[in-house]
Amino acid sequence: MGTAIVLTALFSYLLGNLNGAILLSRLVEKDDVRRHGSGNAGFTNFFRNYGKATSLLVILIDGAKTALSCLLGAFLLGKYGLGTEGMLLGGLCATLGHDFPAFLGFQGGKGIVCGFMTALVTDWRIGLILLALFAVTYLSTKYVSLASLLCAVSFLVLFPLFYPGKSLVILLSAVMALLAIFLHRENLKRLLKGQERKTDFFQKKGTEE
Repeated sequence: MGTAIVLTALFSYLLGNLNGAILLSRLVEKDDVRRHGSGNAGFTNFFRNYGKATSLLVILIDGAKTALSCLLGAFLLGKYGLGTEGMLLGGLCATLGHDFPAFLGFQGGKGIVCGFMTALVTDWRIGLILLALFAVTYLSTKYVSLASLLCAVSFLVLFPLFYPGKSLVILLSAVMALLAIFLHRENLKRLLKGQERKTDFFQKKGTEE
């Protein structure tokens, strides 16, 4: 089982290094999204700086790499009766690769798309709840960061509710949630001070979360 854990963690982390915002900014824009705005290599900063339909490809790439990591974890650890744990491990390591990519100077994104895809692949019920929460919060406030933070907190609550007594599931999901909250700590400070920027995805260009 140790080998399965190591392989899941290693390959998922490497997949996480495939950052959609950086890849597309280099290939399509001949630029590096991290040189602009917040310096964050995520969907919102990409949209703010380029404001094109290619922004949706950022979500597709980051979501796909996370889903693949989750499925890899389920495949390798499922034979030991740890399919759910394997998916969460794969998702967590892909998120770590996305947030702290070794091949990209450890300067990545904040992992919200990765977290959502991990939840959706692991348990579609949790994924849909998070999607609905994000949509309602964002549409009513236009704060991507607030929607992301509420989803992270809900992530922290929902997995224990749906998987009571499964300590490893609860631990892995908690690490993912707390990591997202930590990476949004500056956004939280600005929200509390009333200084956070809003983002309008329905315009050609938005503002960074």
